[in-house]
Amino acid sequence: MMGHQLGEQAALFYEFSLERHIPSDHLLRSIDRFVDLDGLRRELSPFYSTIGRPSIAPELMIRMLLVGYCFGIRSERRLCEEVHLNLAYRWFCRLGLDRDVPDHSTFSKNRHGRFRDSDLLRQLFEAVLRRCIDEGLVGGESFAVDASLIKADANRQNGVEGEKGLPPQAASRAIDEYLAVLDDAAFGAATEIVPKFISPADPAARWTGAHGGQAFFAYSTNYLIDVENAIIVDVEPTTAIRQAEVLAAKRMIERTAKNFALHPSRLLGDSAYGSADMLGWLVDEHGIEPHVTVFDKSARKDGTFAREDFNYDPAGDVYICPGGKTLTTTGTRVNDGETLLYRASKADCDACALRPRCCPNTPARRVPRSIHEGARDMARAIANTWEGRTSRRLRKKVEMLFAHLKRILRLDRLRLRGPNGARDEFLLAAAAQNLRKLAKLVPMPQPKAA
Repeated sequence: MMGHQLGEQAALFYEFSLERHIPSDHLLRSIDRFVDLDGLRRELSPFYSTIGRPSIAPELMIRMLLVGYCFGIRSERRLCEEVHLNLAYRWFCRLGLDRDVPDHSTFSKNRHGRFRDSDLLRQLFEAVLRRCIDEGLVGGESFAVDASLIKADANRQNGVEGEKGLPPQAASRAIDEYLAVLDDAAFGAATEIVPKFISPADPAARWTGAHGGQAFFAYSTNYLIDVENAIIVDVEPTTAIRQAEVLAAKRMIERTAKNFALHPSRLLGDSAYGSADMLGWLVDEHGIEPHVTVFDKSARKDGTFAREDFNYDPAGDVYICPGGKTLTTTGTRVNDGETLLYRASKADCDACALRPRCCPNTPARRVPRSIHEGARDMARAIANTWEGRTSRRLRKKVEMLFAHLKRILRLDRLRLRGPNGARDEFLLAAAAQNLRKLAKLVPMPQPKAA
């Protein structure tokens, strides 16, 4: 017999335990073990007034933000609705069944005020990283570095020509932040090239066509990861050009060494980090093996001998050409002091039978050599070994994290504007990724038998 819908019968008393209704294998239950916000009030106390109406607890806002970034809830308005309805979210945020959820506008006020002034989100990321280290998930031997473009919250159709600059009447928080980073080598000072277009909504975002399709305004998120378990050990926002990404790699390596005493023995990276200056910085200044693809444009397309056809003799500091003649240097540096020129004598070149294949259009052959060529040679030698081939495979772990960032956490476009907004979003997303990795790799403690 088909049953009938009974009318609502409200009970007088209910016995309900939120704790019992959260499954033991729920992601938030696993993550909750690693979220320690005990020191939050101490860090934020200088940024709160001692009088007036009590504010929303900062622990609650941080927990709600972690929920949003762990589950790809991009809108703060929607986040408040989801926390209001979802029992697991309420449990994680310590709201119980009847406490009110803060208004979405509260997050904006605190993001642009107390959280940013106290650098709280950087401290949150580092606290999660410290827990990863304590759990033995960070080996500290091999690091990998890479960058990925994230679209800015800026309409590509509203850009103005870069040569014309911003309208005189334009004013916003994002413009103030843009003016503040004009001399920062990670943003305005990264290149002297004027971008084709500038966004009045977020002028620090860079116009780029790097993906090969329609150009757009973007920032770069830079990850430095420990290869063993793909734990993010640092994150840095920059403008979307190569020079800034190389600078970010240096900053991240130095910061992890200073804050966590992590000194990797090798760094994995693609050719974006294979410039002579970067390789020299790794090898000569920090003693790090460069498992990096060398950025090299010395190959020639006209059929003449390339630089690799000349053998370098380190003992005599000379090059030997294919004809057996010697190329020497006076020690004078060019290209801002980064390059030495080795020259053959005009008499040797005039009498050489290989001249048509060597220097048909110049009186004598010259071979440039970077002052960091020793580091470049080391990187080339490593690339030809089994370890080098393995490193090329392992460095894809960074790309997998970027795919997870965009597809699972849905951070393919920023919601906040300006360099500070990009930094806040990247830090929260990286913290969420490390928390999810902790939940996956560290098993839940089993309840003890009675």
